[in-house]
Amino acid sequence: METNFSRIIQGCMGWGAWGKQLSQKDMIDLIHHCLEQGITTFDHADIYGDYTTEADFGKAFSESGVARESVQLISKCGIQYVGQTRNNPIKHYQYDAEYIVWSAEKSIKDLKAGYLDLLLLHRPSPLMRAEEVAKAVDKLLAEGKIKSFGVSNFTTSQTELIQAKNHVSYNQMEISLTSFQPLLDGALDYMTVQNIVPMSWSPLGTVFKEKNEQTARIHTALESLTEKYSATKDQLLLAWLLKHPSGIHPVVGTATKERIKNAAQATTLQLSETDWFQLWVASLGHKVP
Repeated sequence: METNFSRIIQGCMGWGAWGKQLSQKDMIDLIHHCLEQGITTFDHADIYGDYTTEADFGKAFSESGVARESVQLISKCGIQYVGQTRNNPIKHYQYDAEYIVWSAEKSIKDLKAGYLDLLLLHRPSPLMRAEEVAKAVDKLLAEGKIKSFGVSNFTTSQTELIQAKNHVSYNQMEISLTSFQPLLDGALDYMTVQNIVPMSWSPLGTVFKEKNEQTARIHTALESLTEKYSATKDQLLLAWLLKHPSGIHPVVGTATKERIKNAAQATTLQLSETDWFQLWVASLGHKVP
């Protein structure tokens, strides 16, 4: 069963202990703000906040008055993190069927969700077995605990491995104007052919995080386009991703209302092909071949 996610997805990693440490009241307020902007999909992972953020969000969601059917909730599993909440001797990945089912059920309980609209395998493990993953996914789908299944940060060959036993519907990976390798290595082509929807984490890339020759070129290019499109720089960066024919869903991690609103409005921008290439050339540092 495929699920319709909002084109812009709200990432919640920074809402809890690993970020803004929002109060329950502030989370409720931000959930409503997202919905007002047309952002109905919320991206989580069990690991966020050292396995605490999903429960914090769940408490807020249950008090928000928002109907479960009006939102889509994504979670991820598989990373065993060394923190305060689990007795892990080393960070590793775990994908046996029993653990995947347990983790998904725990996320459902913590989020007070009833079910997950999408469960992703968070990062690939050299030890994962497609038949073991399938055993868990088939059970979760059959019981209605997840509506769809996908992967995160998987290469094409790693995705093929899982596809041998289960259809992968989504792959959430790093894609941006400064992390554009998926445009060149065949990953987005493969996903398009296989009907796998790409989701992009860190969709703004390093443009606002690093000061170097590449980001300086990009800022110059963005400044030349802000007036033409009556848009902010972050909106133009999102519009660059949104124009790609694979249908990328950017996952924005901000907890700032104005930036959330900007992200939602980016879906109305239509970059011309020459302006799209102008931004890419700025990132490359040379003309296209």
